[in-house]
Amino acid sequence: MSENSATVTVALSSDNQPNRSYDIAIAAHSLKNLGAKLVEIGLGKKSKKILIVSNPVIYKHYGETVHNSLTNASFDVAHLILPAGERFKTANSLQKIYDAALEHRLERSSAIVALGGGVIGDMSGYAAATWLRGIDLVQVPTTLLAMVDSAIGGKTGINHPQGKNLIGAFYQPRLVWIDPEVLKTLPAREFRSAMAEVIKYGVIWDRELFDLLAKCDRLDQLRYISDELLQTILYRCAKAKAEVVSKDEKEGNLRAILNYGHTVGHAIESVTNYRLYNHGEAVGLGMLIAGAIAVDLGLWSAEDQAQQVALIAKTRLPQTLPADIDQEAIVESLSTDKKVEAGKVRFILPTAIGHVTLSDRVTGDLVKQNLRQILT
Repeated sequence: MSENSATVTVALSSDNQPNRSYDIAIAAHSLKNLGAKLVEIGLGKKSKKILIVSNPVIYKHYGETVHNSLTNASFDVAHLILPAGERFKTANSLQKIYDAALEHRLERSSAIVALGGGVIGDMSGYAAATWLRGIDLVQVPTTLLAMVDSAIGGKTGINHPQGKNLIGAFYQPRLVWIDPEVLKTLPAREFRSAMAEVIKYGVIWDRELFDLLAKCDRLDQLRYISDELLQTILYRCAKAKAEVVSKDEKEGNLRAILNYGHTVGHAIESVTNYRLYNHGEAVGLGMLIAGAIAVDLGLWSAEDQAQQVALIAKTRLPQTLPADIDQEAIVESLSTDKKVEAGKVRFILPTAIGHVTLSDRVTGDLVKQNLRQILT
């Protein structure tokens, strides 16, 4: 990894598709080079049509740069602007992508470029997976959370009114193109939110990353993160996820560990209608609860939990829930989690910093007991 750029390869193959590997390219000031890179990897040989899907704020900042980069590479470019926010990750928004794909006459050799955060990436990815039974997808994440997590690994989908990400498909992109410079326009709350996912990688996979973060005084704003540290964070998170996905693409077992903190986190998001907490805030709360449950079950030490609590505190993420939150609804929401097997919710629980395990020993009462510990 150089100081200013790095590439991580997600190594994938199958019997009928021997090489589906793709690169995660991390380089500052690289948005203007996207079009040339797509030509280099073979997009546009048959169809030059590309649909950019974005949201209003992101497109205002970066849409022209990406659009010009693609047109300069001789692509025929259209764009669609969708509202920002998790509550818009719906079938209605998906239909708008399909309508735009039809209007622009996207073909099987055309592509969708997802320019935005996790919501845009998830919806665009599912649209690409299902339009004409699958067209090329390029992820251009513009939030830290999308850069370290959602844009990598091929999970795509939309929310059902009764649960998050219940409708979707595994569909890998042709490329993930990360320009850290775009984070300079990221709101502070979104940056803090993403740090929950960064810490997650430290807990589940990368003790060295955890220790590196623990040396920082504050992790709640980009201005406290040096360019060198940011590059290291992006690289190590991408490397961790690529390693996990390469070993278990479709969450047969190992990949489930990437959902650390998400089981209760998704339930909190759903019960609060995606309005009180954003994704990373909910995941941070879910990690605190998962860690406390692991202590109760004797899986990891109170000392390790204290280190996790201290690190999350450096992000200034919420560490409490409102006293009137519906605990029963949270527990009930767990039953719709994608990790339910044979009627039991599989929790990802830490055993040591850098290591986790899957457990079906977590009862609803144990969840409520630890929810009550963080009520205010």
